Amino acid sequence: MTESMSQPAERTTAEHRESVRFLVFSGSLRAQSLNTKLARLAARLIDNHGGVVDMASMSDFDGPSLNQDIEGTSGLPPGPLELCRRLEANDAFVIAAPEYNGSLCGVLKNAIDWASRKRPQPFNGKHALLLSASPSMAGGNRGAWALRVPLEHLGTRVYPDMFSLAQAHQAFDASGNLANASLQSRLDQTLAQFMDLVEAAKHYPCAKKAWIEFLGEYPDPVLDRVE
Repeated sequence: MTESMSQPAERTTAEHRESVRFLVFSGSLRAQSLNTKLARLAARLIDNHGGVVDMASMSDFDGPSLNQDIEGTSGLPPGPLELCRRLEANDAFVIAAPEYNGSLCGVLKNAIDWASRKRPQPFNGKHALLLSASPSMAGGNRGAWALRVPLEHLGTRVYPDMFSLAQAHQAFDASGNLANASLQSRLDQTLAQFMDLVEAAKHYPCAKKAWIEFLGEYPDPVLDRVE
């Protein structure tokens, strides 16, 4: 066997990827948010790798503070309903989330709480990748860790790797890319690997069994078709 035949095939272009849809948004309402810049960069990279991008804004999903009296009289508000619709229309989602006081931001948590009231709730079984950006040296990483808790509680399969951009106020170049080539490459690789997982979970059922067993759970033949 020649050396070229012995090497595994490597995906080099987007044309080989099966169709996968990604909802991408920032958890910030601020127009000049660093996390919005990071979300836009992630969307471009996903597009470069052959993913179908549904780019959204946090203002699309914003609503009043969660109040079951509101829900009882008029149902879910338009913003959280739109979040539910977009989650259901996509295979996975990517959030670039700001960190407020060492935790996740309230506007994003409120939207998640509202959306979780829908039945069936739209987070269950979805794959998610968490990003964060901050002027601090921690890059908003504590907020990203805090965001994992409600999402995983709701059944979201949060990707183990996260990307936190430190000193984000000086990290972007004029084109919206990361000025540091190593960081740009790491973000690109993280997104590509996340996309590979989502693609496999959607198109190749054996991947679902592997994920379940990784989490220490067991397939339920009644509820999950895993073979």
